[in-house]
Amino acid sequence: MTREEKSYIGFNEVEAKELLLSIGAEAFRYEQIQNWIFDNFVENWEEMENLPKDLIELLSNKIQLHPLQINLVSGSEYEPTQKFLFKTKSGHSIESVLMHEKKRTTVCISSQVGCAVDCKFCATASMGFIKNLNAYEIIDQVLHLERISKHKITNIVFMGMGEPFLNYKNVIKAAKFLNHKMGFGARRITISTAGIVPKIRKIAEEDHQFKLAISLNAVTEIERKKIMSLTNTHSLNELIKSAQYYYHKTRRLITFEYVLLKGINDSPLAAKRLISLLRGLECKVNVIPYNEIGGEFNRPNETTIQNFLKELKVAPFNVTVRWSKGTDINGGCGQLAVLSNP
Repeated sequence: MTREEKSYIGFNEVEAKELLLSIGAEAFRYEQIQNWIFDNFVENWEEMENLPKDLIELLSNKIQLHPLQINLVSGSEYEPTQKFLFKTKSGHSIESVLMHEKKRTTVCISSQVGCAVDCKFCATASMGFIKNLNAYEIIDQVLHLERISKHKITNIVFMGMGEPFLNYKNVIKAAKFLNHKMGFGARRITISTAGIVPKIRKIAEEDHQFKLAISLNAVTEIERKKIMSLTNTHSLNELIKSAQYYYHKTRRLITFEYVLLKGINDSPLAAKRLISLLRGLECKVNVIPYNEIGGEFNRPNETTIQNFLKELKVAPFNVTVRWSKGTDINGGCGQLAVLSNP
């Protein structure tokens, strides 16, 4: 029997039922298998205890269950954070992060192998763009992490490797599946973008309920072009207009991510300009002190960070400081990268 190239989780309902029929399995086995995969998060066919042994053997010989395989798990010494290195069936590698804090367990998942956006301060950019992940490779990251996590996952953020809006169709398909089929509330799923303006407008028009985060990181056109090449295609002015359009269309709050880079965007003047830039827009701002990756950029010192935050105290929007978790295992914001396949 030839082993299928596609994984079972990558099958839609029709394909899965056709496969089961082709090997003589009863129709009700489909629902049993779905339950094992999406409610019990099994790792392999052998764990499906109510399936006949001969059916398990047939399925094991015919098709791989998961599209992803875990190659390496790295655990932080300082906090309950783990980074996972996955290998796809095509042999490419991606990373995901599992974080737990109090009653919140968050998974940060990837949408692409590499990234084409080329943000100068981000480790993933060093990989270049390799390929889009399909919807089930995205979903499978959550399935694996749900199985391994000591706590039930409460939140999913598309903030791993890749630009989600450059893989829009698969990201939305995966997010809808996680919402409708796996029970994650839409407001517990956040999709982040570096600023793909047409897709910000598209997600507003389609009225998906997922949260939107925009990686802003600069308050002037010149500054943003220096650190985010995407600004040459989608200007800062266009980005803010698309954010305004999104809010007026959906009436949902936008989160702006602002990575603090030493000597680049961390001055009190930059903070004042940030207030001016976002004034009148219903939003919140996450200030993220930069997680260093050994390149030309550095994190500001504590005094500079506090002075920046002090200026934002008068802002008409909420401001939070996000200290990334897992930085000791290169699992923090902007640190994910696989430069060689293990």
